[in-house]
Amino acid sequence: MTDKTFDLSRRSLLKLGAAATTLPLFNINHAFSKDVVYDGSVFDAGGAVLRIGEWGGTWGDLAHKYLLNDFAKEFNCKIEYDSTWPWFPKFVANGPQKPPLDITNWNLPEMFKTAKAGDFFHSIEEILPNVPNSKNLWPFATSNGVGVTWAFNQYVHAYRTDLVKPAPTSFKDMWKPEFAGKRGTYITSNTLQMDFFLVACSLFGKDQYDLKAGYEAMKALMPAKISDFTGNMQTLMDRGEVIIAVQSDAEPMQARDKGAPFAVMYWKELQPILTQTYTVSRYAEPTQKKLAFALLNRALEPSFMTHMGQEFYLRPTVSNAVLPDNLVKAGMVNSADAIKDFWLPDWNAYLENEDEIVETVNGIFAG
Repeated sequence: MTDKTFDLSRRSLLKLGAAATTLPLFNINHAFSKDVVYDGSVFDAGGAVLRIGEWGGTWGDLAHKYLLNDFAKEFNCKIEYDSTWPWFPKFVANGPQKPPLDITNWNLPEMFKTAKAGDFFHSIEEILPNVPNSKNLWPFATSNGVGVTWAFNQYVHAYRTDLVKPAPTSFKDMWKPEFAGKRGTYITSNTLQMDFFLVACSLFGKDQYDLKAGYEAMKALMPAKISDFTGNMQTLMDRGEVIIAVQSDAEPMQARDKGAPFAVMYWKELQPILTQTYTVSRYAEPTQKKLAFALLNRALEPSFMTHMGQEFYLRPTVSNAVLPDNLVKAGMVNSADAIKDFWLPDWNAYLENEDEIVETVNGIFAG
């Protein structure tokens, strides 16, 4: 789903035959031209530094607790943990041959934007043979064509059960007059707003490409509270300043399980998801690349997914994962039927129109 350039691995150079002699010597002689193969076993990395792009705060603490600390000990490596998002400017500033990170966790829009900007990442076809646990992935986890999705949440309308009656039953209920000034969505750089906008384009217009319908829907949504991230939206809902909002299902379910008057309504008409997706940098050094494959393999182990599901209400992307009690209590199951209707927006088309969308929607929100 992205523009692809030639893979300058040794295998590809051999396929190119005599034509390969015209390629720059940098590409032929550099260490990344050697094949890197990982079979799932533990190896001694000799103290090599693996650079990881991941989220900060509590997420980072728990990623170290459940994955990274043991991984570093077992593989004799050091973890350089970068939580200073966004990643896109760092990759573009360095260029493909000098990646700032070896393995990176993304939400899809920024990942697609980076992939379109250069030959930064290994393809799915190159990653999967080096990640044995990928055999258990549900097909949607690799359908984006760029990275491997290891966990996800679903989009919902979160609402206050004590302040919203009757409960919402459809995506368009967000636009009911009684919610004016007390409904919430996000700034245009937030993935939740991007998905919300594209679903609105589809349901108020002809399809996801009907930007005019999306703009009209955003105008009709006003007045609304505009938040920068989900944690702040949850605070606004806690205070009753927002009583219905775009959310992923995690935070309102956490609040509900602690006794707060929250509920969620899953988007049924179209079902995009908020994913956690790893890429492996094509031009990472061989040891770091092998470590990146190993770390991705560990992230696809059921035990890690169960821990992250318990802590963050994340759902797994492997068929052999066991859901934690909190997700079972919420009525979730890990089955092919449960994920069959998931919808992946055309992010390439969105990015082609991003400047127009951001400028127009920001103007609507500001007005």
